[in-house]
Amino acid sequence: MSAPLFLVESLPVGSLFTLDGPEGHHAATVQRLRVGEVLILADGRGGIAHGEVVAVGKGSVDVAVGERSQEPAADPRLVVVQGIAKGDRGELAVQAMTETGVDEIVPWAASRSVAQWRGDRGFKARDKWAATAREAAKQARRSWLPLVAGDPDCSTKQVTGRLAEASAAFVLHEEATERLTTVGLPAAGEIVLVVGPEGGISDAEVAAFREAGAVPVRLGSAVLRTSTAGVAALSVLSARLGRW
Repeated sequence: MSAPLFLVESLPVGSLFTLDGPEGHHAATVQRLRVGEVLILADGRGGIAHGEVVAVGKGSVDVAVGERSQEPAADPRLVVVQGIAKGDRGELAVQAMTETGVDEIVPWAASRSVAQWRGDRGFKARDKWAATAREAAKQARRSWLPLVAGDPDCSTKQVTGRLAEASAAFVLHEEATERLTTVGLPAAGEIVLVVGPEGGISDAEVAAFREAGAVPVRLGSAVLRTSTAGVAALSVLSARLGRW
């Protein structure tokens, strides 16, 4: 089993580091790490330090810091515009997409989104997506944390602007004729993929996205749920781009 990963604000500069706070509690109390066990410290921005536990305290562990490395940011960058879904489906999508390698998730207030992020509720919901992404990144041993954008969400107009600036933009749509498995991909830049909410993407939204340069694509004959469509599409892109 690979070493567990813990997130820190910045990598330690010395040879000894005390992991405390929530991450230290998780290491000492939840995972019950013991002296001699190895772990990974990551700053969420590509920085990694390997270490070995040399002492365990109450809610903290002392770590002898070893090799450090810096993983470059992914290029092309994979961005998913995720239609806001009701219940926990959005969080399920965020978790799975993070584990699959998404670089940024954009919460989208689609016209057919049942759930609406308004006021404080919206910021709390967006923060919950960010927390879900953080935990999923740790589970997947990712050195780069995916960004969860939005303030707290993005309008169709804002999404259209993002698509127009991308190196490539795609909209998952069951009536599309082109397939994501064969459509052309850029060698660098940003690939933006739009995933609709439970009710799908309206004709007006598809038209606006087309005008911005996005290409409707499909994965296959089955119509996937909003919680699984993004991760399926990311799997295709990861394989085609050589990430997998």
